[in-house]
Amino acid sequence: MSTPSRDTPTSSAPTGPLAGITVVEFGQNLAGPYCGQILAFLGAEVVKVERPEGDDARKWGPPFVEGDATGFIALNRGKKSITCDLADARQREALIERIGAADIFVHNVRADVPAKFGFDGPTLTKRFPRLIYADLGAFGHAGPWKDRPGYEPIIQAVAGLISLNGDPSGPEARIGVSIIDLSTGMWTAIGILAALAKRTATGQGSLVNTSLFESGLMWASNHVAGWSVTGRMPPRQGTGHPSLTPYQAFECSDGPLMICPGNDRLWRKFAEALGHPEWPDEERFRTNVQRAERRELLLGMIADIMKRESRAHWAAKLDALGVPNGPLNTVPQVMELAQVAALGMFTQPYADSKALFHGLPLSIDGERAGGEAKAPKIGEHNGKV
Repeated sequence: MSTPSRDTPTSSAPTGPLAGITVVEFGQNLAGPYCGQILAFLGAEVVKVERPEGDDARKWGPPFVEGDATGFIALNRGKKSITCDLADARQREALIERIGAADIFVHNVRADVPAKFGFDGPTLTKRFPRLIYADLGAFGHAGPWKDRPGYEPIIQAVAGLISLNGDPSGPEARIGVSIIDLSTGMWTAIGILAALAKRTATGQGSLVNTSLFESGLMWASNHVAGWSVTGRMPPRQGTGHPSLTPYQAFECSDGPLMICPGNDRLWRKFAEALGHPEWPDEERFRTNVQRAERRELLLGMIADIMKRESRAHWAAKLDALGVPNGPLNTVPQVMELAQVAALGMFTQPYADSKALFHGLPLSIDGERAGGEAKAPKIGEHNGKV
């Protein structure tokens, strides 16, 4: 690995609000790489550091595109890749110098690795006082579990999220997307952006700590608040909500429709659509508290009516009255929506593949962050950055 230079030119100058910001990302799997990709899509130059054999996620397939797993590509586009063998003292010191020449360093390597090889947060932030050092861990930087390893399903289990998910008539279920990994990447990017603002004002870098477990606790926080007051946990709700009634999917003649009348005004309109405008004036159904007390009765009454007509029938009536609703789509059905096409969230950066990859879910001055970038090959930019 070559020694870095602040004056080394790049092959293509990034554009965007973070243009001119340099990032070294020693990320692997999902959370660290997603943080790096957010920064890259916002215009930073992101150099991804990989072990000589590459990020494990490159092999997390099928499917593959040009030899790399689509999951790896999805979170590593727009970066440069260099390799570093931490057992090689020369390469290790070159990595540390490269980190010191950058604005930001983000990693999610195993907790004991940074101190073992001399690139832990306290050491590098002392040596490079302007550096923003982001340490993305599994269970957090303090406490008896600070060195404990963890992956998405483990954190979902330990943080209580699996216990909250699934239909009440069946077993608990893992949340089907990597919400812990991706949200921790987002929290890390948010912390980095705040640290950049601080450095602009003070000239001083920061040590940013995030973890998968803390993200899991954040997702469970509303349930924590309710439990702390009542001492009870509500049963799992399936598509429903522990506090709002009605607020869930109802089976129509051709499939389920999610309906969310989230206040008494919308409840009155929903009852009108159902052909029972008198319900909101009945004492038993007037307020959300009263409806929740008779939850099973009311949901059964609604279900008996909804199943008689199609989703299109009910959606048209609800749309006309302004009641929020939507069908439970599969992913292929989602990709057929005109709204998805209009937003331009997905592109096909690989000419020989139909693979679709995301931009960031935000636009700045009308331009979506993220674009046609591809993911780098292992060590593709060794000696070039």
